[in-house]
Amino acid sequence: MAKYIFVTGGVTSSLGKGIIAASLAKLLQARGLRVTIQKFDPYINVDPGTLNPYEHGECYVTDDGAETDLDLGHYERFLSIPTSQANNVTTGRIYQTVINKEREGAYLGKTVQVIPHITDEIKKRMLELGKTGNYDIVITEIGGTVGDIESLPYIEAVRQLQWELADDDLLVVHLTLIPYLKAAKELKTKPTQHSVKMLSESGVFPDILVCRTEEPINEEIKRKIALFCNVKPEAVIEAVDASTIYEVPLIMMNEQLDRIVLKKLNMPDNHEPELGKWKEFLNKLKYPKAKVNIGLIGKYVELQDAYKSILEAFVHAGAMNECKVQVQYIHSEFITPENVAEKLSSLDGLLVAPGFGHRGIEGKITAVKYARESGLPFFGICLGMQMAVIEFARNVLGLKNAHSREMDPDATEAVIDMMEEQKKVTKMGGTMRLGAYPCDIKEGTLAHKIYGAVQISERHRHRYEFNDQYLELFEKKGMIASGKNPQTGLVEIMEIAGHPFFIGVQYHPELKSTVENPHPLFVHFVAASKIFNENKSAQKAPVLQSELG
Repeated sequence: MAKYIFVTGGVTSSLGKGIIAASLAKLLQARGLRVTIQKFDPYINVDPGTLNPYEHGECYVTDDGAETDLDLGHYERFLSIPTSQANNVTTGRIYQTVINKEREGAYLGKTVQVIPHITDEIKKRMLELGKTGNYDIVITEIGGTVGDIESLPYIEAVRQLQWELADDDLLVVHLTLIPYLKAAKELKTKPTQHSVKMLSESGVFPDILVCRTEEPINEEIKRKIALFCNVKPEAVIEAVDASTIYEVPLIMMNEQLDRIVLKKLNMPDNHEPELGKWKEFLNKLKYPKAKVNIGLIGKYVELQDAYKSILEAFVHAGAMNECKVQVQYIHSEFITPENVAEKLSSLDGLLVAPGFGHRGIEGKITAVKYARESGLPFFGICLGMQMAVIEFARNVLGLKNAHSREMDPDATEAVIDMMEEQKKVTKMGGTMRLGAYPCDIKEGTLAHKIYGAVQISERHRHRYEFNDQYLELFEKKGMIASGKNPQTGLVEIMEIAGHPFFIGVQYHPELKSTVENPHPLFVHFVAASKIFNENKSAQKAPVLQSELG
């Protein structure tokens, strides 16, 4: 039977429960254990698929088509194993299931209540992955903050499981905050004490405290926290701020979090975690030999979490190229033909990001035109690919009214149109083309060089596609479909031959990039940007030398 670890959070949100959970999972996995992580979110949305990125950051998509919380991206990036629908559960999904059962008469006329019906459904989901026999340890992150009304049913479910399971089959890790008051030059433990007290009043007693802090915690403070929070001093773990999230597993290993967990779960502690590849990645990340500026053009640039997977894919690809990727956020609404050269001239590469809706579209098209004409390495993802298609149609094919049916329902030259199976869809949630689909790649193309394969699988999240009626015209003029879905013929990859690097993909490659397996599209894009930067610097060198006399 699997063992269960629950990660809760207190004092404030955004402390990094997902990173702590993923770091602990990485350490246990590096010891040879089979580990998975799941996230329980307290909001009433069935999934984050209909949430605005400003509300909740990016929507992460799994191979089986689940629209999930962005923390599942961290889980996959750390563990290099895919997650699924079962790894993300929301209050909305729990209530939906219980209400459907009630309508079917499954409760035999009983009054349906939070306890036991809602909590029973939560417990069933919490134990589900552990019962498959595929895992030694299941880590469950409870979203929200202890004390939130929304989180109470989840905390109650954990309380019941503490009572139902054996003592060494379950433990609770509570993440909290030790604020540093600069005026007093003092770390304050009171918020942590109150947070643990609130959790204990719900009947859940933490086994381990992980304390987020800006300043190191000394042994005296650890003993004080342990005394007032009823844990052993060695179970008070310091989580000092790190320069990158990928340092956190090593910080947790130095604090012996994995050892304490194994001891409390009565599991063997046979050897140190094997983290050779991880340390090699970190070394390349910390000590790059080059630097590139890549522009990320989108309409949610105020919130970095809206493009979380893209940013992390750049971290992975940068380390692979021993190159620091400096991402420059550019709001597409503020790009015009008059200022595009000024805004983009300092870049070594341009990525046009995914998105929905018409806002900022013309700015994206203008930016793509600049990249195509100037030889600037270009990478378009989903909507970014569609913008490249529209730009090419307008400015190379002469289709001045070229547009996407999404932005202009009455478009006379819809080079991007709604997918046939989407035309009858009326509900928004969970109805897009979602999950992993195969793609056949044409040999001899840039895509073939990048992947080194003729058959791949990538994850999707879209309703609109390239209009096949225009494909022959596009390919005659030099923009070719280098990747297609073998079953439907859907165009997956468009590229321009002869350009230093110009490729757009309908899918979301950023969702499959991990620390140990950086996505090849990002790796090659960063490499092309690096070459562009070197060539630009070489062209500038004679001028600089003459200026020096």
